[in-house]
Amino acid sequence: MKSAPVEKPAAIAPAIPRVLLAEASLPYRRVIREALMAFRICEVDDAPSGERAFELALQREYSLFLFSLPLPDMTGDMLDRLLSKAYPMVHSGVHAAPPVIFLIQPGDALRFQELQRDVRVRGSMPLPPKLDVLLAVTASLLPERHGFTFPPPHVP
Repeated sequence: MKSAPVEKPAAIAPAIPRVLLAEASLPYRRVIREALMAFRICEVDDAPSGERAFELALQREYSLFLFSLPLPDMTGDMLDRLLSKAYPMVHSGVHAAPPVIFLIQPGDALRFQELQRDVRVRGSMPLPPKLDVLLAVTASLLPERHGFTFPPPHVP
């Protein structure tokens, strides 16, 4: 009697990196989310407050946090400190919270310098968002999306 051929398990595709963005401004969140999804291989969840971002971080695993320093209900660095303690406790097999990039206003530069001592802090991006800075600061953290081309300029 012949035995049935053994099927090889299907190759599991690597998970797409997921980014958590916390910023109060809807237009800024939209620009950052759309730019990341256009130029980087990732999915982006966004939240208008620290409280909502905290809830999302406890529900899903993330590869990167993008937190605005000024948030309506708490500061971005406070949110990051809370998540650095809680995140590994709720996600099995995770030993540390993901790296964080802070979105800063011009007046936050000195405060950001103090935050840079944390090994998880990978940089900052000034607000309003700038595409070149966003792509530069995420270059080593998120894979580049290949094949994206800008449409040709409209010439009348």
